[in-house]
Amino acid sequence: MNEKYYWLDEDNGVVTVGLTEEGKSELGNITFVSLPKVGDKLSTKDTLLNVEADKAVSDIESPVDGTIIEINSDAVNDPSLLNGSDKSTSWIARIEK
Repeated sequence: MNEKYYWLDEDNGVVTVGLTEEGKSELGNITFVSLPKVGDKLSTKDTLLNVEADKAVSDIESPVDGTIIEINSDAVNDPSLLNGSDKSTSWIARIEK
């Protein structure tokens, strides 16, 4: 998935990642998500998440190198949260660079 499909908010070396409106539009309604585990180390070649949606099943690569310090566990239980536009509930993971 292209870089234009996710947003990044960085604060003191911690990057919060979510899907942009364009990314959500390309995927369609998200119905399933698989996120990494806290403590996983990722490079930009590694998969950050797997999503199943109306239009596509996709592996989305990590936009940054780092360690997962938090995942949106609410989104694991309710993947539809990732369809929303409120960044406080539609984020995917927080990665420490």
